[in-house]
Amino acid sequence: MKTIAHFLKILFALAIAGPLLAADPRNINWQDLLPEERPYHDPFATLEYSQVNALAMLYRIEVLHADTADHEKRAEAFQIREDLVSQGLDPDWLFEQREIVMNQRLIAAREPNLDLLGENVRLPGYLLPLDIVDQKAVEFLLVPTVGACIHTPPPPANQMVYVRYEQGFEIDELYKPVWISGEMRALSRSQSLNYVDGQANIETSYAMDALSVEIYD
Repeated sequence: MKTIAHFLKILFALAIAGPLLAADPRNINWQDLLPEERPYHDPFATLEYSQVNALAMLYRIEVLHADTADHEKRAEAFQIREDLVSQGLDPDWLFEQREIVMNQRLIAAREPNLDLLGENVRLPGYLLPLDIVDQKAVEFLLVPTVGACIHTPPPPANQMVYVRYEQGFEIDELYKPVWISGEMRALSRSQSLNYVDGQANIETSYAMDALSVEIYD
């Protein structure tokens, strides 16, 4: 009797779980792929455009090209520094903050939204083929805008999804949006792509083995 009762409990549990497993994927958008914003201090946000340009010029002369700067460039850097200091700015401190701000922006561009991982989702976007078999894309990037990655710069890593679709998707509709459905995973991946204006490595933060790919309507 215990065995029968145990078996019935299993059947009951499966009966409840079945509809959950077969539930439709949850529709999401590209904003949902972004992680929770982490506030950080950005001293450049309050600077005037001319001050940012002056700092960039000073950085190029004093840091990037310090070994090759001639007398004229060094004199130019000296004058730029004097002007910035007279405006109450500390160029050396701002150079240090530049590294901190860049690192924070990089985290914001690469970090996935942990709440999405393992979720069955449905996301619209545009298909960029990576591997084609019999005129069907079996491996591709899903990007948020048409033409993304064809010209530089590409979208941030957490605004693209690397997708594998075993049955393949006809590639005659590249400029029409599609829906992809499947379980969202985190996967840091670099892919070399040829642009119209050059070649670069594209980084992605998400991956999916798509269960379906269909034209958006």
